[in-house]
Amino acid sequence: MKVAVFSTEKYDRQFFDAANVHFGHELFYLEPHLNIHTVALAQDFPAVCAFVNDDLDAAVIEKLAKHGTRLIALRSAGFNHVDIQTAHDRGLTVVRVPAYSPYAVAEHTIGLLLTVNRKFHRAFNRVREGNFSLEGLLGFDIHGLTVGIIGTGKIGMCVASILKGFGCKLLAYDVYPNPEAAQFGMDYVSLDELFARSDIITLHCPLTPDTYHLIDQETLSKMKDGVVLLNTSRGGLINTLDVIEALKSGKVGCLGLDVYEEEADLFFEDLSSTVIQDDVFARLLTFPNVVITGHQAFFTRNALYSISETTLANITEFEQTGTSENRVTIDMVR
Repeated sequence: MKVAVFSTEKYDRQFFDAANVHFGHELFYLEPHLNIHTVALAQDFPAVCAFVNDDLDAAVIEKLAKHGTRLIALRSAGFNHVDIQTAHDRGLTVVRVPAYSPYAVAEHTIGLLLTVNRKFHRAFNRVREGNFSLEGLLGFDIHGLTVGIIGTGKIGMCVASILKGFGCKLLAYDVYPNPEAAQFGMDYVSLDELFARSDIITLHCPLTPDTYHLIDQETLSKMKDGVVLLNTSRGGLINTLDVIEALKSGKVGCLGLDVYEEEADLFFEDLSSTVIQDDVFARLLTFPNVVITGHQAFFTRNALYSISETTLANITEFEQTGTSENRVTIDMVR
């Protein structure tokens, strides 16, 4: 199948080319993001492959349909950047990669936790400058703390497994409780109880209308003073302005982010020679107790190969049957 692959980097080509040996699709790699300004590049392509910061709103999907595209193959688990209703109405099939390497994201989450706690980033820079002072590097034992895990799918359960090894008390919230949670001693509680009891809160749920700005002024007020917040899921789960105020007041003691609500204009690009125009993001960077990585949690060899293989398998299945077991249905967004 002829596929326009948008938002490609060198590593995308490497892993897709390796996986495509087994599938034989015609892959045309395009560096630009897919949006209303670049959608013309997809003309006459029956399939497009998109990433998390591509913009597949109603206008883009209308153009894709008009140009003859029948399949949108997401190389991500999330699909909040796609107008699924318009795709459904226009007869386009949307497929995704529901699981690639939950260990990659889970391990990165723990890395963020350790870094914001033990301040590895600050210590690294100090030692390189010959400064061996411990002032300002004081951390805390994670052992024995209560961790609230919001979202107990594959990634959330991997995080739970690791934190169980740390000796943490685990609380969980999910609209669909996972029967495997019992083996980790996890207790499902209400969101309010999770907010009130947790020393550390980590987000592993999808971005939906119900979870948009799940963390805001109201929910922050229910949390312990000095709570640690971690988000490796989707930026829109957090109201960034409210969290900044909570950082200033001390309500949030540490913040670890791999995602950001307005990341589309920032992440996956080298902006080291430019002035960042996003004042909210720039404000976040001023806090010594905030660590941000650029949507890097998924970025392991294992995950990239799995993403490539599953994406191409989805395309093959659609080409042969007209559908896919990894199809995003309209019921998933209602």
